[in-house]
Amino acid sequence: MKFYLSSFKIGNEERKLIELTENGDKKVAYINNALDFATDLERKNKSDAADVGDIQSLGLTVDILDLKKYFHNQERLKEKLDQYDVIWVRGGNTFVLAQAMRLSGFDQIIKKYYKEKRDILYGGYSAGACILGPTLKGIHLVDEPEQKPYGDEHQTIWEGLGILDYVIAPHYKSDHKESNDMNQAIEYMIENKILFKALRDGEVIIIE
Repeated sequence: MKFYLSSFKIGNEERKLIELTENGDKKVAYINNALDFATDLERKNKSDAADVGDIQSLGLTVDILDLKKYFHNQERLKEKLDQYDVIWVRGGNTFVLAQAMRLSGFDQIIKKYYKEKRDILYGGYSAGACILGPTLKGIHLVDEPEQKPYGDEHQTIWEGLGILDYVIAPHYKSDHKESNDMNQAIEYMIENKILFKALRDGEVIIIE
């Protein structure tokens, strides 16, 4: 697997992303469940459309893949994901995203892809990058852990996917509404000896 992990949107390594996708002509599964808590659907849809447009501008074909359609049906989700070359996970609430990934079995599928060194690119920004670390502690000072759009019966998930051994801390010292909260999150991670890498908006972590 390869990873393209941005603080915000596509970031400043667009040329490298094109290289990683072999100059486009690849199919992208765009996962937008980190915004499932949103009540302003018009604003959400506009944000998704902007993201999809950015990805399409690189020559990629994009399908929106809603994990809610695959809750409790991991096998069908894997059949769907196997059709794609790129998985792109947008930002939003990391705890909501974690819940959607667990209920759909996406968490197990992506870990299997990673273990088997599957030829697929995982890309994303903000929550889509945060979820890859070992824990969501620290991120709770930025994203609300108690957001539960899929029902209050589901416990808050505090573990990340554990694919990375550090937490990505996006929006660091950036012109973003969550930047001040992220400063507090970083202080928390330092105090609690949680490994992290801070990214300013525009910066990207690339793993090949």
